[in-house]
Amino acid sequence: MPSITFTLAGEFIELNQLLKLAGACDSGGAGKALVAEGRVTVDGARETRKTAKIRAGQSVVCDDWRIRVVAG
Repeated sequence: MPSITFTLAGEFIELNQLLKLAGACDSGGAGKALVAEGRVTVDGARETRKTAKIRAGQSVVCDDWRIRVVAG
């Protein structure tokens, strides 16, 4: 499973945008679809909110991608 460290520029990033910027999908819309299909977890719990606010210290898993979010 590829592991990516994503450096946060502000206080938070919306989940669908994080998936796009980390390279797990091609667009924010595709990120929303991944969440809607139940393929995304945040800190080990399935996340159903497409625009959930992801903050530093959280870990997101989508299919074969693991994204660790750190403060910038």
